[in-house]
Amino acid sequence: MELLRRLGGTHGALMMHQSGGCCDGSAPMCYPDGEFIVGDRDVLLGVLDLRLGVGETPSTRPEGADAVPVWISGSQFDAWKHTQLVLDVVPGRGSGFSLESPEGMRFLSRARAFTPEENTSLAAEDVIVGERWEQGWRPAPSPEPQVVAEAVDACPVPARRPGP
Repeated sequence: MELLRRLGGTHGALMMHQSGGCCDGSAPMCYPDGEFIVGDRDVLLGVLDLRLGVGETPSTRPEGADAVPVWISGSQFDAWKHTQLVLDVVPGRGSGFSLESPEGMRFLSRARAFTPEENTSLAAEDVIVGERWEQGWRPAPSPEPQVVAEAVDACPVPARRPGP
């Protein structure tokens, strides 16, 4: 969140798109809002709320520069819809045109498979695609905290087995 706030202070309102490969791998890419054209069938994964700290939940929907929509292509969504994607930031330079590249940091997606119960619940939800976003559809504020101190808090790493 700190990096996104800093980038927003420099570039204004932001948006993110989970890349599907090619020259930038499969990294989440950060752009000034409106610089990356969201397709009618791109799927909104969520809206990051830059007002939040670790463990906080929003009482209202973020607006303006406080709202960072996160998108994925429809075909990528179909491949990843069974997983929770956790956005993280790590030291290093990513590739591509993402705004954090000159910062010596890069965004990274981590994934956790949803439980069968979570998959059932999510299948009942309507997704917001680019066309609906343009019509003014917005998701309700999340009842769950969106910001964790460490990625492992949202995306646990399985315990390693002791070596031989």
